Amino acid sequence: MAEQLIGAIEAGGTKFVVALARADGTVLARERIPTETPATCFPALAAFFGQASAAHGPIAAFGVASFGPIDIDPASPGYGTFTTTPKPGWSGARFHDVLGRFGAPIVVDTDVNGAALGEWQAGAGQGCRTLAYTTVGTGVGTGVLRDGKSLMGFSHFESGHIPVPHDRTADPYAGFCPYHHDCLEGLAAGPAIKGRWGQSLSELGSPSDKVELIAGYVAQLAVSLVLLHMPDRLIFGGGVMKTPGLIPALRKATEARLAGYIKAPQLDPGLERYIVGPGLGDDAGITGAIALGRQALG
Repeated sequence: MAEQLIGAIEAGGTKFVVALARADGTVLARERIPTETPATCFPALAAFFGQASAAHGPIAAFGVASFGPIDIDPASPGYGTFTTTPKPGWSGARFHDVLGRFGAPIVVDTDVNGAALGEWQAGAGQGCRTLAYTTVGTGVGTGVLRDGKSLMGFSHFESGHIPVPHDRTADPYAGFCPYHHDCLEGLAAGPAIKGRWGQSLSELGSPSDKVELIAGYVAQLAVSLVLLHMPDRLIFGGGVMKTPGLIPALRKATEARLAGYIKAPQLDPGLERYIVGPGLGDDAGITGAIALGRQALG
């Protein structure tokens, strides 16, 4: 019997990373597709998997780790459909509409849940019972796992849109979120940084005052995650978190805000083992999407 093949999709706000992989995680084909709009992205998606399947064999299952907001409730008639996403053109688009032609089961989860799963299995989250993975890039989002299963309520978590203290004297930037303006995402995501200063932190030379401002906003989320979920580790990935000095500044700001209230062996002095970058680097998302595909295999 031929080994079952998985179609994996890490759908980000800027690009889709797509792969055809064996169930053991071996990648047979891989490509990047600009996100743009469903009218351009979905045909390219179908073409990739059609060509990869013709070369390597039929696809037995799909795993999708996607930006959102998106319906990830398997019992919902809209499962796999984008809802109120601010990404132009994507509200109402559904992964099943493009992948259904392959006749394989599909598991859809958020991009951060997928990345968390990848890190839990093979990266910086190994050995953790409860793990929180946050991305700070084009947007801000967090996935929380418990024993390798992503947590949700009636929908997935939306950590990027929590309100954060905003001192308008120190930071007069109004925020870019079309719904909340100065929520966490509206103040700390990549577009907010460029909207405020015209360049990314790295392009600005990572000045300490600006790094500390963004770290302070992200630390509000880190503290909330500790207080609400008590994770064994916090992983922070995404383009913004690659800024030199930002993770150390985040550790310092988080420890200061916790103020010694939580005593646990996980919270090492300085939080150097507790707040870390992704062990899989940029491959966390596609690794998690392959893992979601394994779930679809049953």
